[in-house]
Amino acid sequence: MKWMHQIQRLDEAGFIWLSAQLRFTPRAQPALWVSRSGDGYGYLAFVVFAYGMGWPEASLLSLLLLTGFAIELPCYWLLKNLLRRPRPYQQLSSVVAVITASDKFSFPSGHTTAAFLFASLCSTQLPELTFYLYVWASAVGLSRVALGVHYPTDIAAGAMLGILLSSFTLFIFGAF
Repeated sequence: MKWMHQIQRLDEAGFIWLSAQLRFTPRAQPALWVSRSGDGYGYLAFVVFAYGMGWPEASLLSLLLLTGFAIELPCYWLLKNLLRRPRPYQQLSSVVAVITASDKFSFPSGHTTAAFLFASLCSTQLPELTFYLYVWASAVGLSRVALGVHYPTDIAAGAMLGILLSSFTLFIFGAF
């Protein structure tokens, strides 16, 4: 398990450096806004917007997202509670979280998992938005580091899990 300790030390160093780079203001206001855009309400607002704009993809996209999130929630919750990795502010005395995390454990990042699931599924129906969706999903992940609630590897794992679950959702729908 020596390698696990080495990874943890690298992750802590990466967290300290990255969170220092991302805190734009003392209150980390931009990171807070980006993080909140990755809350569940943002996804619902996007679907309502898609229907309101009369996008022909809105119905299938809604079904994909509903299925994807129904799969994602128990998967990420199970992983968090099996792995039980403490959050940075629980392990590093120099870290003060800007927000209160919605759950106790950090690995993988649920916000990042959901953001990448959303970006991946939306990209299949709205390919012209792919670049912007992935930039936004990446910003959600980075915001979680800036706010002091996740390590970089939590974000990387969340991104990979979101994309994997998106692929599984598309497989269910016969798109793969």
